Amino acid sequence: MKIATWNVNSLNVRLPQVLQWLAQHPEVGVLALQETKTTDDKFPHQAFTDAGYHAQWFGQKTYNGVALLSRSEAQSVVKNIPGFDDASARVIAGTVDAPNMGSGLRVIGAYFPNGQAPGSDKFAYKMRWLDALREWLRAELARHPRLVLMGDYNITVDDRDVHDPVALAGTIHCTDEERAHFQGLIELGLSDAFRLFNSEGKLYSWWDYREMAFRRNRGLRIDHVLVSQALRPHCTGCVIDKAPRKNERPSDHAPVVLQLKGPIRS
Repeated sequence: MKIATWNVNSLNVRLPQVLQWLAQHPEVGVLALQETKTTDDKFPHQAFTDAGYHAQWFGQKTYNGVALLSRSEAQSVVKNIPGFDDASARVIAGTVDAPNMGSGLRVIGAYFPNGQAPGSDKFAYKMRWLDALREWLRAELARHPRLVLMGDYNITVDDRDVHDPVALAGTIHCTDEERAHFQGLIELGLSDAFRLFNSEGKLYSWWDYREMAFRRNRGLRIDHVLVSQALRPHCTGCVIDKAPRKNERPSDHAPVVLQLKGPIRS
């Protein structure tokens, strides 16, 4: 079974690409989407039903928006961080069955705030949001030992994730404060699935549309899949699929795909 995350940067624009990608990768049992940028009443749920997926979605006009696509219908769905007052649609969570792997895989898809710039109001909001996320995750892990947190984190983990770590040091996505929050998630008992299998640098999940950044591989690794300790022994691979970034009118992000083997036991 594979699970994946993809910031599609407008589902209205990229629905055909998402459907094509799912058709090309039928082993994907769960796909978390970010930046769907559509209201709930316009979410294309029938298209995903026709493709063999159940959908849960949480959107807003023009900005943000998340969705969870799964082969089995998600249960105990949560939208946004409980107890955290937020006007933005950023988090969706659900528990799914994983064929041949037992039941009760808790999947959280999230679109972390960008933060704009250190010292800005949006950066302060990002710090508060990350505080609230960590405390909620602490409780989620206690309830759901088999847990995956994946999405667009808008955070690089270290300099390997940055095409020019000297020039971008201390800028948004690369600040000590953001990286400390990422480490706080790790300290809850989560592992960066990508780094379980890939230790080298120059492997990115996002490239700016400008200045031929993708062609020049001037990117950032800001899309992550974190797995709980109960799942870590069952991870067999994690890759960034750059193929969709080569599409006509692509998202500026590429999917990150985790492969799990079963059975999984707590």
